[in-house]
Amino acid sequence: MGKGDRRTRRGKLYRGTYGKRRPRPRKQRRQRKRARGASQQDVD
Repeated sequence: MGKGDRRTRRGKLYRGTYGKRRPRPRKQRRQRKRARGASQQDVD
């Protein structure tokens, strides 16, 4: 299980993706929710 394994933390770091094994940082998570909410309100 190394860099090529998508299921491991090392594989996630190598690919630059997130998931169950590598959740997004807390600060980034809050900003994404706010950005989504703001964009939906502008559309209405």
